Amino acid sequence: MRIAIGQINPVIGDFAGNVDKILEFSARARELGAELAVFPEMCICGYPPLDLVDQDSFVEAGLQGLRRLQRSCPRGIGVTVGYVDRNRGEAGKPLANAVSLLADGEILATQTKTLLPSYDVFDEARWFQPAVSRQVIPFRGERLGIAICEDMWWEAEMPAGMRYPVDPVKELLDGGASLILAPSASPFYSGKPRIRLELASGIGQRSGVPVVYVNTVGANDSLIFDGQSFCTAGDGRLVFLGEAFQEQLALVDTARPGPELSLSEDRYGELARALELGIADYLAKCGIGRVHLGLSGGIDSALVAVLAARAVGPARVTAFALPSRYSSPGSLSDAEELAGNLGIRLQRVSIEPSFAASLGSLQPVFGDAAPDITEENLQARLRGLLLMAYANKFHSLLLATGNKSELATGYCTLYGDMCGGLAPIGDLLKTEVYALARRLNRERRLIPEAVLTKPPSAELKPDQTDQDTLPPYDELDRILERYLLDNATAQQIAAEGENPDTVRRVLDLVGKAEFKRRQAAPILKVTPRAFGTGRRIPIARRFHET
Repeated sequence: MRIAIGQINPVIGDFAGNVDKILEFSARARELGAELAVFPEMCICGYPPLDLVDQDSFVEAGLQGLRRLQRSCPRGIGVTVGYVDRNRGEAGKPLANAVSLLADGEILATQTKTLLPSYDVFDEARWFQPAVSRQVIPFRGERLGIAICEDMWWEAEMPAGMRYPVDPVKELLDGGASLILAPSASPFYSGKPRIRLELASGIGQRSGVPVVYVNTVGANDSLIFDGQSFCTAGDGRLVFLGEAFQEQLALVDTARPGPELSLSEDRYGELARALELGIADYLAKCGIGRVHLGLSGGIDSALVAVLAARAVGPARVTAFALPSRYSSPGSLSDAEELAGNLGIRLQRVSIEPSFAASLGSLQPVFGDAAPDITEENLQARLRGLLLMAYANKFHSLLLATGNKSELATGYCTLYGDMCGGLAPIGDLLKTEVYALARRLNRERRLIPEAVLTKPPSAELKPDQTDQDTLPPYDELDRILERYLLDNATAQQIAAEGENPDTVRRVLDLVGKAEFKRRQAAPILKVTPRAFGTGRRIPIARRFHET
């Protein structure tokens, strides 16, 4: 069958715009000679709609969009679209995650989603009733089986050893499906495209049935969708791979599979494109025209500046150098060099007058108390104050520049360097920040070498380095990765060769910093377990990680 893959970027709640795009892609697909056009999961309303589905008007608008597609889709081609449907059964949740096959003004069939993920960022069981049956749909000489996103993941390793009670793909194959369609809205994380491919390849190898996997593209809040739709042949070979991080209409012919293809192995190049899309779509879909950030001369703000300039263009990025009495001349010159390399505007505003005035105002209260972290945090909060003032005055989005290692351990200042509307690198460990920066510098040397080689420092007191407070980042990040992503215990991590005292110290820092992490800006997800909504830990508790 000649199938058009409609890899589109829907906007949540833009029913008219999303339907217009589906109609445009469907018309082009018919012109290309496609017999069927397949679009992503929930493409009519955008994914994930979250609690918007509790509003009846939202659901009704989506159903009106479906009827418009039914009336207006071009004749002579089938079109599959995803949307939020009402539960047509007598019991259960009021809604269903549905995909319908439209052709020549009719809805020929509807399949609802069976496996409703409730882990990491997902909570579909909160709103939707799972399908009670799976049907094979005859169409144009094929027998179509529709496996909506998670319905294809029965074979995948699930969190905490969870197993689904039903294997939808097996039931479809048992029912005689000759072609599996997998309309999906599968958020990106590093390594996930390979997992998807392995699942689809396994279906072909076991059954001889091709799989057409159509993924959405774009970003919504903290989630990034990479596209990379694909088709596997009946023997499991990858024979079509869609573009990454951009919309695409492509034609595949399951009867004439091409040569075997392979996925990209450029992990950090892929990460860069994901984060750039996350920044660009956040601005576009929220109606924000520009961004700004504090440029300290350190590696984190340098990387965020590069990503922002690549994502939205240098003309829409403003950086601020905000020196105090502790800022080194090298940090200022590094920030100036980077801004010049990127072609972004750099504003220099000293916080020293504000810092001195604040210390004077607090002197009657503090008295003879020795300086400590209070004075350090005061500087960070003054910087946050100025950056947020610019955000208000010029309607610009402040990008938070903290990384996962800092946020996890609390090595950040609430209402200071944590200020911002989006945290682009908040799901990257410090060692990954360095690796990504070096990868981007291989394309074009933008970040000064000194930024990559000098010891990281907050520069909030004389001769300060991060390692005055934290373990070396390579050691810290190994511990954090095992704990945050794998739920490994302190004993398990120590048994793998880490210093037991360091492990206990790190996990204690993570536990005490939970109240900060909860108040962080939305963090772009690029790991299997999101560091934002993917981690749900009580702040007030007696059980601690150590």
